[in-house]
Amino acid sequence: MTLHSIDKAKVEAHARLIEQMRRILGETICAVFDDPSAVEIMLNDDGRILVERHGHGITELTRMSPAKALNFLALMASWRETVVDRNRPIVEGAMPDEFRRARFAGCIPPLTPMPTFSIRLPTTRIFTLEDYVHAGILAPDQRDYLTEALDTRKNILVSGGTGSGKTSLLNALSHRVAQVSGLDQRVVIIEDTREIVCKAPNTVQMLTDPDANIDMTRLLKLTLRYRPDRIFVGEVRDGAALALLKAWNTGHPGGLATLHANDPEAALIRLDQLCQEAGVPSQSALIREAVDVVVQIRRDPGHPAGRVVSDIVCFDQ
Repeated sequence: MTLHSIDKAKVEAHARLIEQMRRILGETICAVFDDPSAVEIMLNDDGRILVERHGHGITELTRMSPAKALNFLALMASWRETVVDRNRPIVEGAMPDEFRRARFAGCIPPLTPMPTFSIRLPTTRIFTLEDYVHAGILAPDQRDYLTEALDTRKNILVSGGTGSGKTSLLNALSHRVAQVSGLDQRVVIIEDTREIVCKAPNTVQMLTDPDANIDMTRLLKLTLRYRPDRIFVGEVRDGAALALLKAWNTGHPGGLATLHANDPEAALIRLDQLCQEAGVPSQSALIREAVDVVVQIRRDPGHPAGRVVSDIVCFDQ
């Protein structure tokens, strides 16, 4: 078999995979991938497909049978060059380009009663701080404070629970940075999955690569050789927190990052715990020096937009 025929076979196999995926999802679900307001597609174990849209909360879209869901997870496993079965019941990773490389996570019984999944869609439209005010998620005085903090290059940590909208809010903050940045301000972005959007004219985006043993700590060290002025991190999860704080605190102000926490004080405690995963003692002093502002965003079922910025705390005074 020639190299050309091998390549052609791969292309044809990929096309069949995509067609099978689209057939299982159906037109209704596939259309969500083209919706700029869509944030997440979720399949619960009762078969309901839910969609979260920015500014509109969560609504039920349609239903999917367990058999179809299981087939879809098997196709995702095939795409990720693995399998899904009782011994390996979890499938996660980026979807194919035809599905915008959305972030996929799914599992099958016995972890859940029926197959389930969650698809986090990458941002296609940037919601500005002004959009957040119009949606009632952000108060006008909060917008003014954050605008000043960004313009004066404060280090800002966006804190919240799972699915609270941390990355979307970080993108709104990033939009403001792009508005006030010229070629003299280099923005370096580090993520596990590409979700941050920054239109600043001097921007470099880096992705971790588990297969090559390139983690966030390694990239943060590499970043310092790239002459960064601002450093953005998609989500701080482990001992990389220490490298980030050191970078923020050594001549690179104006950074942005997200973190899982229930309130601003808990965010600083969580950050300290992550630093200690790097094998160092408490870094509370470094944290107080490096983190200027914590913005807390939380889900709010009673709010029309489904979330609200509940607190903004300044720690640089």
